[in-house]
Amino acid sequence: MPARDLWIDRLRSAMTALVLLHHTAITYGAVGGWFYNELHPSGAASSLLLTLFCATNQSYFMGFFFLLAGYFTPGSLERKGYARFLGDRFLRLGVPLLAFVLVLGPLTVAMVTAAEGRGFWPTTAYLWNHKLYLNGPLWFAQVLLLFSLAYCGWRRWFGAPLAGVTRDPRAVPGFARWLASASAVGVVALAIRQFVPTGRNIAGMQIGYFSSYVFLFALGIAAWRYDWLRQLRWAQARPWILGLALTWPMMPAAILLARALYGPGVSNFSGGHSWPAIFYAFWEPLLAWGAIAAWILVFRARMNIPSRVWDWLNRRAYAVYIIHPPVLVGVSLLLHPWIAPALVKFVATGVLTCSTAWLLADPLVRLPGLRRVV
Repeated sequence: MPARDLWIDRLRSAMTALVLLHHTAITYGAVGGWFYNELHPSGAASSLLLTLFCATNQSYFMGFFFLLAGYFTPGSLERKGYARFLGDRFLRLGVPLLAFVLVLGPLTVAMVTAAEGRGFWPTTAYLWNHKLYLNGPLWFAQVLLLFSLAYCGWRRWFGAPLAGVTRDPRAVPGFARWLASASAVGVVALAIRQFVPTGRNIAGMQIGYFSSYVFLFALGIAAWRYDWLRQLRWAQARPWILGLALTWPMMPAAILLARALYGPGVSNFSGGHSWPAIFYAFWEPLLAWGAIAAWILVFRARMNIPSRVWDWLNRRAYAVYIIHPPVLVGVSLLLHPWIAPALVKFVATGVLTCSTAWLLADPLVRLPGLRRVV
């Protein structure tokens, strides 16, 4: 096996592409927040399919990013120490966040308003004058920076001293612990959503999803300590992957039932005590545990062979994540005059956005100053 876990880098690239497709789906009719909507959510079959695609992604893919980030956090802190580790985190997370808030976010909004005939520069001036905070998808960098600070504080005051923690391989937890963690995440998510429903931002963060984000970041830290990612086996994950196959169809069934009972746009999956909200809070972790395990097992088995193509994609994935909002909005605006079914435009725009974003990211990772950041 290669000294570096190449499959993890490739997983992050795959998840990055999925983020781009997720936002493309919202552009063409899925439920969710994004800078530009050519089509708004409706009862059309394409809108329901794209919404289901986004709901599936949302159940696990950003939590998966936090798990992988948590996995690399303890080793990095051990090697670098508090000062250097936090300095690196502020450079790699804080600088892109600041760049998006000051430049890329206003640019993306202004592109949309200019296309709508409301002007480019007046929008930019308005955003700057009113000091509107637009962190877009860089909310992930903002939250990961907070999680990193919290982990350092915990290690400093309550955890083992640096260089006092070694990797101690242990057996992957059994089914009962998986089920208990999924249930706990669902309960906490439901409790949070009584006050902050999904879809509502606080300081650019969707607190309604934080139950799984916090747990999976902590799980990543434990996975590094006990070497769980290497030890995970199909036999341990099989019940959850089978559960994924059984759980996933329950969401479209729930959507159709809620529409039949309450009418289009009335049922509330985002928060409260209604059965759709309760169902959604528990559906997410039950689906996520199986999806994450399946991705890990497939990529670990098949994606750990050296490849120049994957190396090229992996090195540019973070830059792609940072710059993709104006790229996606630009591509979708250029294709706006094209008359085609929503699903066709979703595929075409998604492919063009991924290709363009990776090509534009290439010079960014080569520039002497930026390459340390992205």
